[in-house]
Amino acid sequence: MTETLLVAGAGIAGLNAALALARPGREVIVLDRDPPPPDLDPDTAFYEWERKGVTQLRHSHVFLGRLVKLIRDNHPRLWSELLASGAREFTFADALPPGLQKSYVAAPGDEDMSFLFSRRSTLELIMRRYAQTLPGVRFVPNVGIRGIVAERRGETVAVTGLKTTVDDTETVFSGDAVIDATGRDTQFPDWLAAHGVTVEQPPEPAGILYFTRHYRLRDGMDEPPRDGTPGAGDLGYIKFGVFVADNRHFSVTLAVPEIESELRTAVMKPETFDAVCAAIPGAFRWTDPARAEGVTKVFGMGNLKSMWRRYTGAGQPAIVGFFPIGDAALRTNPLYGRGCSIGAIHAHMLAGVLADIADPAARLAELEKRNLAAIRPYFDVMVKQDAQAIRRAANEQIPGYQPRFKARVVKSLLEDAIGPASRGDLAMMRAMMRAFHMLDDPTAWIRKPATIWKILRTWATPKRLKAHLYEPSFGPQRAEMLRRLGLAA
Repeated sequence: MTETLLVAGAGIAGLNAALALARPGREVIVLDRDPPPPDLDPDTAFYEWERKGVTQLRHSHVFLGRLVKLIRDNHPRLWSELLASGAREFTFADALPPGLQKSYVAAPGDEDMSFLFSRRSTLELIMRRYAQTLPGVRFVPNVGIRGIVAERRGETVAVTGLKTTVDDTETVFSGDAVIDATGRDTQFPDWLAAHGVTVEQPPEPAGILYFTRHYRLRDGMDEPPRDGTPGAGDLGYIKFGVFVADNRHFSVTLAVPEIESELRTAVMKPETFDAVCAAIPGAFRWTDPARAEGVTKVFGMGNLKSMWRRYTGAGQPAIVGFFPIGDAALRTNPLYGRGCSIGAIHAHMLAGVLADIADPAARLAELEKRNLAAIRPYFDVMVKQDAQAIRRAANEQIPGYQPRFKARVVKSLLEDAIGPASRGDLAMMRAMMRAFHMLDDPTAWIRKPATIWKILRTWATPKRLKAHLYEPSFGPQRAEMLRRLGLAA
């Protein structure tokens, strides 16, 4: 008998669900809010593919090693097709500071720490084309999901389908399970509430707004050399990042604290956005009009709170036939670039749960258990870092503010110890990057005695002896930036 799985949403999480769950004897129906992609090249898809259901489509993305590894290990043909489309692999060796590149010797596992450089639209386009070739996978476009088909059976809520409109026609899809991949603003918790399920989803503020503009290298121009000038950084009142993509495209994202009311309004103008980049050396070496041209407007994004959703708990009815993945399971601050990897991890977790757990009533609880073990450490670190950033941004608003002793010590530890130590030690950089790529626990590397010793030794070293290990200045202080932009300090 054929098993039918309904995947609500065709973004990164939904596409990974199709990849992970496809197998003979199973039908995977992916319900997409948007029209199908144009049968054209990645550049045309970027400009013309309407994706109202994917709010982050045209924002910057970094695709971490964990996602790359899942694709490359499980779908080598897809990996080849991505590279053929113009997407690029950026290896661990490529990412090393110049000083470490000179002495680099490869070690087992380094191949897992590769970035994929690609626009999200290119990744989704190629993934979707590939997924459509897998057995039993079918995409249904132009679907509006209006609710769930479910019933309360004693202490169990069984989800058996979805109420939808397809091209404005009311349609019910029935299946053995429903996978919620509808993203950060999922409505499934509300629909489940009507059947007695209370979803715990306490919000954690990210404290920032997101602004992205895309650029293209001019004909005959190459990317700037990677000579140590930082392409990403935190100035306190603004964060910036340059994100290399496919087919001569790249983007810049500015993350502005919510408290910066004038700055966050001003950067929506392309000319102001470019002026901010011009004041930041690591951004301007890319956006210099002699090298590149802006090809889009500035895309803004708000409501960036983190949220861990808990669908099971004491006193709750067991949910049968329903599984949230990606942002529908937990929202993260996109600044950390983990959302797409988490969606892929969840999809493969779900495939494992369906294979390992026979009891339908125990499956969702097991999925949440595995999610807690694999992802919660990253979530907790992120929430802590966001809280620190919110405090720092507030302090930037205070004229003449002088941080307290503890804050000065922490700042020195980061800038004078951890940063220089990692840039001067290959083993430490390797451990730190494995955590960044979601391959290892996010904090285990810094708790190792050998790492602690290296950090303390570097901290005690006079600055003149470790000057070569410091990064150049990210950019001007807040008052100077506002002056350049013609904004009041």
